[in-house]
Amino acid sequence: MKIVSWNVNGLRSVYRKGFLDWFKKEKADIVCLQEIKIQEGQIPEEIRMINGYEAYYNTGSRKGYAGVAVYTRQAPKEVTTILGIKRFDEEGRFLRLDYAEFIVIALYMPQGARDKRNMQYKLEVYDALLEYLAKLKNKKVIVIGDLNIAHTELDLARPKQNMNNTMFTPEERGKLDRLIKLEFVDTFRIFNKEGGNYSWWPYFANARERNLGWRIDYMIASKKLGKNIQKAFILPGIKGSDHCPVGAEIKLTK
Repeated sequence: MKIVSWNVNGLRSVYRKGFLDWFKKEKADIVCLQEIKIQEGQIPEEIRMINGYEAYYNTGSRKGYAGVAVYTRQAPKEVTTILGIKRFDEEGRFLRLDYAEFIVIALYMPQGARDKRNMQYKLEVYDALLEYLAKLKNKKVIVIGDLNIAHTELDLARPKQNMNNTMFTPEERGKLDRLIKLEFVDTFRIFNKEGGNYSWWPYFANARERNLGWRIDYMIASKKLGKNIQKAFILPGIKGSDHCPVGAEIKLTK
């Protein structure tokens, strides 16, 4: 089973840049999108329902902001859009799909803002998420999406200059430490221990061309599912957004 995640920074925008061609070539079993910035009724028909896939959306109440989507070949048994924090839930940042053999939790976590005005909100959401996942750690769970935190110094090009900046503060990184301590595993780091592998680049200063990026998009699996991860990857060559897709391949066993 192949799962791919991409913060598209506007579904209409990537649609105009060849999203459907990429989607068909990728041939993934599950595709999770973040920051779709569109209400469900506004999605172009060609990508609202793609042949061979069921589509699920959480677009939130604020137009042109946040929003997540999941396309899946296999229909889940149950879909949930609520984590339990009012602001977070209203922004359309959460989709949980329960299958017979595993659970997918697709997320677009708050960024926190460069001036940190939303940092407390971000940390509170992480606390709620960690409490939520603690109850699921003995199940086969994969947490997918833009987590808006670079976990270690390997996960951004300039760690020293960003040590106290949003997405790399000790408080934020500590939330991912806690997630790993819950016996979840960062699937990419199973196979790659090197720096220089990023999933987001600022738009300024030719950052992408210079690879001055951050790895803030993840697939994190519970320990019970981690042993089934066969491959994890980042696709920096895929353009259309300031993020690139990330993914993993999983062999499911009953």
